[in-house]
Amino acid sequence: MRNDGWTFEVWAPRADSVEAEIGGTRHRMRRTGERGWWSATVPGAGHGTDYAFIVDGDGPYPDPMSRRQPEGVFGPSRVYDHDRFTWSDHDWRGRDLRGAVIYEMHVGTFTVGGTFAEAVRRLDHLVELGVDFVELLPVPPVPGRHNWGYDGVDLWAVTENYGGPDGLKIFVDACHRAGIGVILDVVYNHLGPSGNFLQPFGPYFHESLGSFWGQAVNLDGPGSDEVRRYIIDNALSWLRDFHIDGLRLDAVHALHDKRAVHLLEELTVEADLLAVSLGRPLLLIAESDLNDPRLVTPRDAGGYGLDAVWDDDVHHALHAALTGERHGYYGDFGSMAVLAKTLTSAYLHDGTYSSFRGRGHGRPAWHIPGYRFVAALQNHDQIGNRAEGDRLPGELLRVGAGLLLTSPFTPMLFMGEEWGARTPFLFFTDHVEPELAEGEADRRRREFVDHGYDDWAAKAPDPQDETTFLRSKLDWSELEHDSHRSLLNWYRDLIALRRAMPELTDPRLREVAVDFDEDARWLVVRRGTLRVAANLGADPVDLPLPHSRVLLASDEDITHDFARVTLPAMSLAILKAP
Repeated sequence: MRNDGWTFEVWAPRADSVEAEIGGTRHRMRRTGERGWWSATVPGAGHGTDYAFIVDGDGPYPDPMSRRQPEGVFGPSRVYDHDRFTWSDHDWRGRDLRGAVIYEMHVGTFTVGGTFAEAVRRLDHLVELGVDFVELLPVPPVPGRHNWGYDGVDLWAVTENYGGPDGLKIFVDACHRAGIGVILDVVYNHLGPSGNFLQPFGPYFHESLGSFWGQAVNLDGPGSDEVRRYIIDNALSWLRDFHIDGLRLDAVHALHDKRAVHLLEELTVEADLLAVSLGRPLLLIAESDLNDPRLVTPRDAGGYGLDAVWDDDVHHALHAALTGERHGYYGDFGSMAVLAKTLTSAYLHDGTYSSFRGRGHGRPAWHIPGYRFVAALQNHDQIGNRAEGDRLPGELLRVGAGLLLTSPFTPMLFMGEEWGARTPFLFFTDHVEPELAEGEADRRRREFVDHGYDDWAAKAPDPQDETTFLRSKLDWSELEHDSHRSLLNWYRDLIALRRAMPELTDPRLREVAVDFDEDARWLVVRRGTLRVAANLGADPVDLPLPHSRVLLASDEDITHDFARVTLPAMSLAILKAP
């Protein structure tokens, strides 16, 4: 804000003329320098002023760097001054990822109201659970009233569906007062198909490359310097202006970048500089299916220097072993040997043959500290990418959570998992254009044609039907039932034990050992003086664990004497050896 008005700026390198339109009046903008930026100071404009841009007579278009879209993706932008918000988290010094537990949340379905304000009212639940970070699915504006968030546009803004930019700041401020860090899921590999008006401004997108989700962002072609700056500055804005503690970078394997310094490495450098300035750690976590430890290898050792990476192999190993499913990418998983390797090496595919891909895949990662791998028993993808959005039942969650929360990795829970929520998490959209609305269900089906879901069309509800969205909202009344409260207590106890026992947060993968029996389907994970004994088979097993005492048990029928522990089918016990 300046005394003589507000200065509007926009990058439009190919334009011959750009105008800022305010209240029906157009204000001519002038070129500033040789890189394609345009600028105009408009007297009387400021916080709360609605505006749009006219490019070579076409428009009006929202600002590519719009901080607020009060009328949604097709409306005008609104000037938003970050300095007008009053924070109360001045003593917040951030959270360390080492030893932490993450809680993944979709704001729109976390509560009935589906807003940041409603989520704040549930923070006591997360504090009592013992989590260290909340990870929010993407929050930029999306088409319509509800969406997972990965169809976002106007990447610098916050959807009004949840409460807009002030709503997000109030949520982050409340989390920090409660001692919880906030990680935000951001999408830089594509933009949504609806309300995406970047193309008229400049070469934001690759001319030929793309994916199922949309056209690839131009990271290495002509004009890519400013496109990369657009992304990096956006990331820094979340961390600085919204006090976010970390970013989860969606599908980095879909970032097409052949430049000598990859965008991820460049982002790491700038985030580190900002962290020093702010005096608190800032995390960058990648979602990647590459199984490439270079993502989290320090820059001075030839890596990109990210803090952590999602590890789907841990999920697949746990899920397939618990459920017996072997379709699609679960084909190589399910055995006790595979589960043992994944718990001790982070990846199953570390150069091995992947039947799902039909080729060798991955690179060894045993030398990387375990906390740099974010692992989950369930997450938004692994539930929502199932036709019926179904979750694991409580009896499998008990054993799975026991293995996950005693692993050397950074565990992440998906909202409601901790009490065995029975509500599904389905794929839902609210596209307003008829061609997108009518074709979304078929596009979704085609995306998973090779994943073993042959009955997708028959089982998956219409993503455009509002009922699909409403069915995905958590039912907090489930906590009134004994079975759900019992599971919640199990999760609380596991997290508390993880915090109390240094062996469970020891990040050295070489210090993890696993004994197992493939036929009887049991395994014992050794973590220092702790033993995590799990029976994934259909029959009880007796395991020789002399002189040990049980710290936690998933089943009241688990027995233990001086020489051995008896585990019923699908049960787990954590013991301490002398």
